[in-house]
Amino acid sequence: MTINPKLKDPLTDRLFQAILLLESEEECYQFFEDIATISELKALAQRLEVAAMLKRGHTYDEIVSRTGASTATISRVKRCLYYGADGYKTILARLDGETQE
Repeated sequence: MTINPKLKDPLTDRLFQAILLLESEEECYQFFEDIATISELKALAQRLEVAAMLKRGHTYDEIVSRTGASTATISRVKRCLYYGADGYKTILARLDGETQE
C-alpha cells in the first residue's frame, strides 16, 4: 500500500510518530484531549463505530439510530471502508482479534 502523497509530509510524520509512542489508553486520552477538540475526537470515534457497524452488516437506519451519524458520514465511511486505503479494515480486524490477510 502506498501512502497518499497529499497526506504525507514531515509534520504528519511527526504526529504519527508521536501517536505510536503512546503506551496506554490513559496516555491516549491525555494526548488527544490536548491536541484535538472534544467534537473532533467524538467525530473520529463515531466514524470508527460506523465502520464497525457497516462491516457487521447494519443498515443505515440502525447506524443513524445508534451513533447519530448523518447518512452523508455513513456513505463516506462506507466508501473508505470498501475503496479506501484499508485503514479501517486493518484496525477493525485488530480490534476484533482477527489476523490480517
